[in-house]
Amino acid sequence: MEQSPRVAVIGAGPSGLTAAKNCLEAGLDVTVFEQSDQVGGNWVFNSRTGHSSVYENTHIISSKAWSEYEDFPMPADYPEYPNHRQLHAYFDGYARHFGVMDVIRFEHWVDQVTRNEDGTWHLKVTGPDGAALEEDFTHLMVANGHHWNPKNPDYPGTFNGTWMHSHDFKGVSDEWRGKRVLVIGAGNSACDVAVETARVADHVALSMRSGQWFMPKFMFGKPTDVLGSSMPTWVPNRIRQLLFTGLLKLLQGDYYRNYGLPRPRRPVLSHHPTINSDLLDFIRHRRIHPRPAVRELNGDSVIFQDGREEAFDLVVACTGFWISFPFFDPSLIDFSSADRVPLYRKMMHADFSNLYFIGLFQPLGCIWPLADYQAKLACQEILGHYARPANMRLAIQEEAANPHLDFDAGGRHSTEVDYHRFRRDLKQELRKAGVDIGRPPAGKPGRYKDFRRAS
Repeated sequence: MEQSPRVAVIGAGPSGLTAAKNCLEAGLDVTVFEQSDQVGGNWVFNSRTGHSSVYENTHIISSKAWSEYEDFPMPADYPEYPNHRQLHAYFDGYARHFGVMDVIRFEHWVDQVTRNEDGTWHLKVTGPDGAALEEDFTHLMVANGHHWNPKNPDYPGTFNGTWMHSHDFKGVSDEWRGKRVLVIGAGNSACDVAVETARVADHVALSMRSGQWFMPKFMFGKPTDVLGSSMPTWVPNRIRQLLFTGLLKLLQGDYYRNYGLPRPRRPVLSHHPTINSDLLDFIRHRRIHPRPAVRELNGDSVIFQDGREEAFDLVVACTGFWISFPFFDPSLIDFSSADRVPLYRKMMHADFSNLYFIGLFQPLGCIWPLADYQAKLACQEILGHYARPANMRLAIQEEAANPHLDFDAGGRHSTEVDYHRFRRDLKQELRKAGVDIGRPPAGKPGRYKDFRRAS
């Protein structure tokens, strides 16, 4: 006798919440396992180190218009780039509005996930009182996020000062005053940490291995992603890249001559952009000092690739995260070394038709609305309304071989997608299930068409 669908969702962050919401809307029996006592995942600020969370002054780097769930607009009084407290309140409101709170088991840690002989999933869980629980589910949605397992660089030598990863950075205080700080990295976290630290520390250096493009949060009076969304998706990628590259050069000037930064070798959107409106000003004001890549550590000092040696009290490594799933045996699931994560539409595994990864992608934009689309698609397959490609391995290979943009190779871009093209891809998959989703209003919140089944 065929079992009725019973879905487990791991994580009550933004992706896990929308996974559960869509299960409830589809009439599916769903249980969410969340290790903390609140919804929101990394957007729940926690001042203790070792807990993956935003830092004290974090604001989102994609605009409100392109970050909100399409069926739950953010409050009208929220700024264009809300802070983490506003976002936490937003996720809490989302969960309560759609009844997701009722299916979340807080303070439940998923220790192990294995396959039963019949292909269902067996979860071993530790509850809030330390009690061991075991349950079986017909389907599994993994939404534990991919910004929690820090990747630290490995340099020759040792450093005698304080070393931390951005994972443990929670903000600056008077303890940072008068300190010499080195920030390693060129991504969003590195630039945010460098700017925050430079407000207090005596000297801040920013080390980066290669040239990056730095986009301001606003261009021509609009959030940058809203401006970018005005360009139709049919415009060739090369044209888009050349236009944005020329625009940034016009607005910012030459990176090496004006700022002492390495010049990017490739056009904009060849790598994940860094969104920061303060970094270049802080460099010109000599509050942040660009440095090349680190060569080695030497006690109280750091030696850079150009031979310069400087003393530092503290090093913050903003060097990314491993994609990892501690509850899976690596022989079953392991994407940690993948240049391209082998999932169809970044969510479906070739070997397991009842396993879905929700939100395991990095868009040129925000994850959350597109995770909602992924969850809708997963639910449609569970209900029997959608059929995945017959040859999944071939479909995954073709998708990996034809990325939306010619992103740089390597783990940093293993899950990279273009927001609007990925939204189009997911919409096309949903149409195969008879589901139509309205066209977005390009930055006008609250005017999305309702999700509906096409006649």
